[in-house]
Amino acid sequence: MKKVSNILARKGSAVIAIDGDTTVLDALKLMAAKNIGSVVITEDGAYAGLLTERDYARKVILQGKSSLETQVREIMSTDFPRMIPENSVETCMHVMSENNLRYLPVFKDNVMCGIISISDVVTETILSHEETIEQLKSYIQS
Repeated sequence: MKKVSNILARKGSAVIAIDGDTTVLDALKLMAAKNIGSVVITEDGAYAGLLTERDYARKVILQGKSSLETQVREIMSTDFPRMIPENSVETCMHVMSENNLRYLPVFKDNVMCGIISISDVVTETILSHEETIEQLKSYIQS
């Protein structure tokens, strides 16, 4: 059974992080430049939450706030379930589906060690299925 650690080994554990006093506009510029849909928000160097495109759409645009004046700490999400590297990919799929989430922070010893997205989970599942298919082909041919 594939684990979160497999995803992080494949994609890396580097995360893009910004301080909570960063403006929403600057955060969006960074996200666009890095082609990512979420960014880690830190306070005093420690994980505080995630800012997602969904946060922007629902908490800035729909509420008529200014991207130039609003700080990311005002709109970030702080209630994401925390995964650990030993969690299975299936567990992540279940948590993401049940909570309608696209991102999950990963922690080891209470320190953030990565983020996984729904795309990462789908990719890992596909790779796992392809591996199983190749093993079955090999078994049948022998």
